[in-house]
Amino acid sequence: MSTLAPPQSETTATPELDAVRAKFPAGSILPQDGLDQPVWIVSKDVLFDVARELKENPQTQFDMMLDLFGVDFPDREERFEAVYSLYSLQRKARLRLKVPMREDDVTLPSMVSLWKGLDWFEREAYDMFGFGFDGHPNLRRILCHEAFQGHPLRKDYDPARRWILTEDKIYKPHFDLPETGDEMFERMTINIGPSHPAMHGTFRLMAVLDGETIVASDVEIGYLHRCFEKMCETHTWQHVIPYTDRLNYCSAFINNVGYCRTVEKMLKVEVPPKAIWARMILSEFSRIMDHCVCNGTTLVDAGGLTNFWYMFQPREEIYGLLESVCGARLTVSACRIGGLIQDLPPDFEARSRKLLEMIPPLVDDVEKLVNKNRIWIDRSVGVAAISGEDAVNWSWTGPCLRASGVGYDVRRAHPYDLYDTLDFEVPVLYGGDVYDRFRIRMLEIRESLKMIRQLLDRGMPSGPWIVDDPHVALPSKEACYNQMEAMIYHFKLIMDGISVPEGEMYSMVEGANGELGFYVISDGTGKPYRIHCRPPCFPIFSAFPGLIKGGSVSDAIVSLGGLNVIAGELER
Repeated sequence: MSTLAPPQSETTATPELDAVRAKFPAGSILPQDGLDQPVWIVSKDVLFDVARELKENPQTQFDMMLDLFGVDFPDREERFEAVYSLYSLQRKARLRLKVPMREDDVTLPSMVSLWKGLDWFEREAYDMFGFGFDGHPNLRRILCHEAFQGHPLRKDYDPARRWILTEDKIYKPHFDLPETGDEMFERMTINIGPSHPAMHGTFRLMAVLDGETIVASDVEIGYLHRCFEKMCETHTWQHVIPYTDRLNYCSAFINNVGYCRTVEKMLKVEVPPKAIWARMILSEFSRIMDHCVCNGTTLVDAGGLTNFWYMFQPREEIYGLLESVCGARLTVSACRIGGLIQDLPPDFEARSRKLLEMIPPLVDDVEKLVNKNRIWIDRSVGVAAISGEDAVNWSWTGPCLRASGVGYDVRRAHPYDLYDTLDFEVPVLYGGDVYDRFRIRMLEIRESLKMIRQLLDRGMPSGPWIVDDPHVALPSKEACYNQMEAMIYHFKLIMDGISVPEGEMYSMVEGANGELGFYVISDGTGKPYRIHCRPPCFPIFSAFPGLIKGGSVSDAIVSLGGLNVIAGELER
């Protein structure tokens, strides 16, 4: 594969970054200009020191490590790249570090001591690519089972290859136990899941108890892993959209938008105003639906069954709106690169306004039921609390981060579509516990309703619902029946896919769980060379064993509900 030539955007030359580079030997840090954001190619010999400097230097303040993943270029001498995504909350600045590695030397220093959120990201890179991380506390597979052989995201791995899990390879828990003594005279180990309603999906919790107190725990994931990123490489750009539905399937439409926006930026496609308007309305309705599911099930875990029915009613009604748009409810595939699947139904605005009237009373009723309920308050206040500083260190984003006092929201920090034209607040609470994670979602439901109302008051834009470009969007049925050129374009798009220019791009949206990002590499063909999804609930769940330590089993159950871990997004 040839060296990729990404779209021209911005330079990496900034005074703050230049000052950091000057502290390291010449040639150890090479800026890569003309990309979508500042990018450095860093020698792995200086990687740890560079990362520490970027985090601790008051001029750069890259306090959050958003992501880590790998890329495989078999034709290059340095075959692999480890890609780190850094973010400064104070400066709203991003930096991408690429660390090239030869095939015979793929070991990097672990940076879990700098950012705890890298714990699971490093394990995933080890699992998917075979990268080693010196100093990692528990470097083992995380998404594939222990009997799996090879590394599935390497280019020479057969996508059709499967491995059977045998009993002798069952996951052995890793417990960070204190020194045993007389103080643990009632110690026992319990197992919950993966088939257990309290786990909110196919997760397995193994906890060591001293009486009723959890003193150590470990979680096993991967039961729903289907290697989304490998499947993307075997399908055309447009055919990836249904796979994005299966990430956070509680708000699938937002996944569609995040992915399509990334590819549209690479194509430099201008999406019609009607499609942008509808995408925003349906995204905010999807966020409401997601928050309702999270809060409704959290209250069930605390014993409040009535609230579940109040919270799920808006979800069902929003499903009706989505069904009118695309014919599907849960996994919608309603977006297309360049716009929407089809034109909006005639009653779209009327349906949307009806939802604006129906949802608030149900939300009010739930708050009346629980806001002064002693059982709920005892079960949630102070439970699984985390400070804003620790949440940032664990790479948290979204409602869970904002409940800990950090007001980062992609829609406000890096506005996209029409968000910079809307009047809305970013709610922030400071308890960082189950209670505030519940409250923050209730507040965000109201803000989403406010945004939708503003968009509806502007009126539906006139014009097409998808870009008029036969190289991107399928021609109309009428055109295909009557024009030879249209039939040819239709055939080419179906058989070969959209030809996306060579390059790389990272784009993000504010998903229901936080920053949902897609890093895409194109080699100029009809299929993606590499697609990586930045899953917001992956680093959130990685902190779970620490959150429940010192609490009871019942605390652990209600804590998991408030984190809103969606297995499809977590495991991809």
